[in-house]
Amino acid sequence: MKTTPNEKLLKKALHSCNNKKYADKILHQEKEIFDLKQLLQISKSLNSVLEFDRLIEAILYIVMAQLKTLGAAIFTKKSFDDNLFVLNRDHYGFDIIRDAQYSINVDHPLINFLDKSDSGCTPDEISKNIKTDKIVKDLFSLSPSFFVPLKAKNRMIGFLLLGEKMESSHQFTDYEKNIIENIASLAAIAINNSQLLEMTTTDIMTHLKLKHYFFTLLMEHLYTINSSGEKKETLSILMIDIDFFKNINDTYGHAAGDIVLEEVAKIIKSCTRNADTAARYGGEEFIVMLNNTSASAAMAVAERIRKSVEEKSIMYDGKKINVTISIGVSSYNFDLESAKSIVERADKALYESKQNGRNRVTLSKNNLPKA
Repeated sequence: MKTTPNEKLLKKALHSCNNKKYADKILHQEKEIFDLKQLLQISKSLNSVLEFDRLIEAILYIVMAQLKTLGAAIFTKKSFDDNLFVLNRDHYGFDIIRDAQYSINVDHPLINFLDKSDSGCTPDEISKNIKTDKIVKDLFSLSPSFFVPLKAKNRMIGFLLLGEKMESSHQFTDYEKNIIENIASLAAIAINNSQLLEMTTTDIMTHLKLKHYFFTLLMEHLYTINSSGEKKETLSILMIDIDFFKNINDTYGHAAGDIVLEEVAKIIKSCTRNADTAARYGGEEFIVMLNNTSASAAMAVAERIRKSVEEKSIMYDGKKINVTISIGVSSYNFDLESAKSIVERADKALYESKQNGRNRVTLSKNNLPKA
């Protein structure tokens, strides 16, 4: 039977349509494969970062890049037994209001609502299902586009706020929500592992790192510097000792001594950066690693810590306890120095501070300017 011109056109159109369907299907499958590869890479990246602050920063960058949002923020607990989810200080794309409340109880209706969701929900969905009290309104004031629960081992460990999408559409598609769920799952596992590491490497009383973990980090940093070949980075060590600590225990009791340790640790933490590492060395001694910090800059940090402790009046049982500290400083000198050596030099400088009257900062002789 002879094919009419109209039938030819129809066949051509159907063929073209089928080709387009196949092409669309292939493109979709290619995108799925690409996204799976991306998720695998994300998993590797997050599992390689155990330090909590660096991990949060990595998660935020990944989320914004993969989901193409203008902002991202994470709420987590400060410790495992805490009852509040608090906005992490690393966040991007949100205008923080000074008097707003950016913490929320683990039993709040919003948390319960998020816990029932896997892929997350919009502010509109939240408003329709729970009462919008001041806490929720403060969160809404950030203009988030999406709330995402972070769950590890069927336990909610925090939640993620996403800012506006870069693209014109403000709604996430079902496919995008699936990507969000997968990224959130990987992020939650990484955060949970990081928090577990934090527990096992942190001194319970002072909330500073333990000595053995400090030395692990120090050796890693020195290895990185020594193997780089480019002597651009350096680091410095502070050895800190509370003056006449035994007298404090004898005069006010060991409970007072514990308070003093906690307060001095807080001051050390407040005077150093996220990139630095402070640890309890033992008894009333502390040690600090200042990353990429020269000897002169380390002396300035040490003096700031010393002065802050001297000016702090520590209250215990209605009594005012005045405390001073002595500090020794050493700085890496680019001759493949070991962790043991640089710490020993800081310890010798600390000994000099104590021998010369205490309440002072002394720089290691190896770091003094040559005459």
